[in-house]
Amino acid sequence: MNIILGMGGGIAVYKTADLARLLMQRGHQVQAVMTAAAQEFIRPLTFTSLTGRKTISDLWAVENVIEHIDLGQRSDLLLVAPATGDLVAKFAHGLATDFLTTLYLAFTGPVMLAPSMNVNMLEHPATRANLEVLIRRGNRVIEPGVGYLACGMTGKGRMAEPEEIAEIVDCEANKRRDLEDEVVLVTAGPTQEPIDPVRYISNRSSGKMGYALAEAAAARGARVVLISGPVNLSPPRGVDTIAVNTAAEMREQVFAHLAPATIVVKAAAVADFHLSRVPDQKMKKTAARISLELDPTPDILAEVGVKKGDRLLIGFAAETQNLEKEARRKLESKNCDMVVGNLVGPDTGFESDENEVVLTLSTGPTITLQRAPKREIADRIFDEALKLRLALHAAQ
Repeated sequence: MNIILGMGGGIAVYKTADLARLLMQRGHQVQAVMTAAAQEFIRPLTFTSLTGRKTISDLWAVENVIEHIDLGQRSDLLLVAPATGDLVAKFAHGLATDFLTTLYLAFTGPVMLAPSMNVNMLEHPATRANLEVLIRRGNRVIEPGVGYLACGMTGKGRMAEPEEIAEIVDCEANKRRDLEDEVVLVTAGPTQEPIDPVRYISNRSSGKMGYALAEAAAARGARVVLISGPVNLSPPRGVDTIAVNTAAEMREQVFAHLAPATIVVKAAAVADFHLSRVPDQKMKKTAARISLELDPTPDILAEVGVKKGDRLLIGFAAETQNLEKEARRKLESKNCDMVVGNLVGPDTGFESDENEVVLTLSTGPTITLQRAPKREIADRIFDEALKLRLALHAAQ
């Protein structure tokens, strides 16, 4: 794989030299790009010697005035390590002040960022917001470690170790097209069940997990259909996105697109009940108590389970207690191959950019995925889904 290795100005850049060596040893081609700040810590000659390619260190010192365009088109991955607070901010806000930030705007392939900074800088609301923006845009953030920092403090902010980053890059290279022959149908977000023309019943689902799954499947070569309830998210690149509002509308679209699907991922938080009769006019507030008569919404997952055939069916279970028991119950009652369960909490699950889940498999085991960005969790889910399919086929 042809990798652009970008570097910001931080003490962790000394670890990037080891990272460049590891990537080369694993058969990748590496082009180093250094900011002016990075050169205050280590000389470009170091990376030129390690990679066998002249390090790019100045926007105006390249032979080709559009080198940032050409290099991006020739490369498979942009890896930025360390990604300093300054670089994260510039990437998030689209500032192009040097070769690396200009290249970032022109690059259309996958991007990985390995943040490195003081713990207070990392936890500052501005930095957290910038990282959330980049994650929503599809950039993969390799979580920094916890330990002694150059500033003398102890906490989260150490750049991930070179071996860990190189392993993640290898996984990305090996699995990039492993869904190429698949048609993946994903549902995401909440549904809104009207009470009257201006009110509705819904839930706190943000759709972030479903969108991360759709994006991950597309990045790995699948043709993806995303059926989404109302969310405040941009459709993932290369994904056919269909907007719906109610459970009935979601059911209609699921079955309209089910036939070609080889993998179905039901990540939507579909409302369990809807009003039996929706009035034509807005209900007026009164001092008297009112009651709403609710009927169950269609059980889309169970219906797909009946018609599953050879498809791989993945359901979701958001619970507040007895997670593994409830996930196993749903797996068996809905005829799923996998159920992804997560405990709903203030920092994971609904609305969060991170998740911590258990995967309950029809082959028996339960796998725990530790807390990580939802995009990373999405890839892990597909990793285990493909292993599960092989196991199911071997058992037939």
